[in-house]
Amino acid sequence: MSVWLPVSPCTPAGCATRTGPARHPLAAAALLLTGCAAVLTGVLGAPLALLLGPAARAGLVRTWAYAVIRAFGVRVRITGPPPRRLPGPGTLVVANHVSWLDIPLVAAVAPGRMLAKSDIRHWPLLGPLAAFGGTLFVERDRLRALPAAVRTVTGALGRGDRVIVFPEGSTWCGRGSGGRFRPAPFQAAIDARAAVLPLRIRYLTPGPAGGGPVPAGAAAFVGDDPLTASLWRVARAAGLTAEIHVLAPIPAGSVPGRRALAARAQSTVASDSANRPAASVHH
Repeated sequence: MSVWLPVSPCTPAGCATRTGPARHPLAAAALLLTGCAAVLTGVLGAPLALLLGPAARAGLVRTWAYAVIRAFGVRVRITGPPPRRLPGPGTLVVANHVSWLDIPLVAAVAPGRMLAKSDIRHWPLLGPLAAFGGTLFVERDRLRALPAAVRTVTGALGRGDRVIVFPEGSTWCGRGSGGRFRPAPFQAAIDARAAVLPLRIRYLTPGPAGGGPVPAGAAAFVGDDPLTASLWRVARAAGLTAEIHVLAPIPAGSVPGRRALAARAQSTVASDSANRPAASVHH
């Protein structure tokens, strides 16, 4: 176990099983192709997007990310106030981590520069797309590389960038309290005097007749689960909803020390208030 890559107890067999209604395999296969085509469109169009101004590029990213999620047959529900640019150098966006779907889901709400392990740079399709999108690649599996990673994030925040981090360091199934938020990225927020914007992610599926929605295991991408298996589960799951709740920002300097700031953000994301209906809901 390392500081950047903690181990989650969630496993594909125990946590990522599909519940709720299922699509016919042919319909699921069509959605799978449509979703992959939407991702490929982003890969091909990324170089052209670099020619746009920051505001236009952010709007395009939001539209594309939303389209990717919908292309896989997943509904999107965004609750809470829209995340406007906060005062100060930049914003550290933090969220719990459940699935590969988290990445386009966060980008559909608050596009920014993702923090990712360096291996992703070499992934087919997604690697070049991540690089074009300004992803900050760090060696998260080496403790010696931790100070350099913090400096990288601090520099991006200081330049006014919005940086997106999943501080649990690994995916969790979303049915429990999740993992502990690692303090390292919060040190970058303190050094740059950047505000922290917490987001709460949930995936829901229709419950038994007469009941409300329940957590969707089909969305979980945990353990040694192959990406292809996860893609297929998502495509087969009918009625799957991706919900992201925008929470109150934590102002820069309001919490002393990175551990206290990490704990504050974690408790905010995990609190029951994050699951209550909000004033604004967008589909």
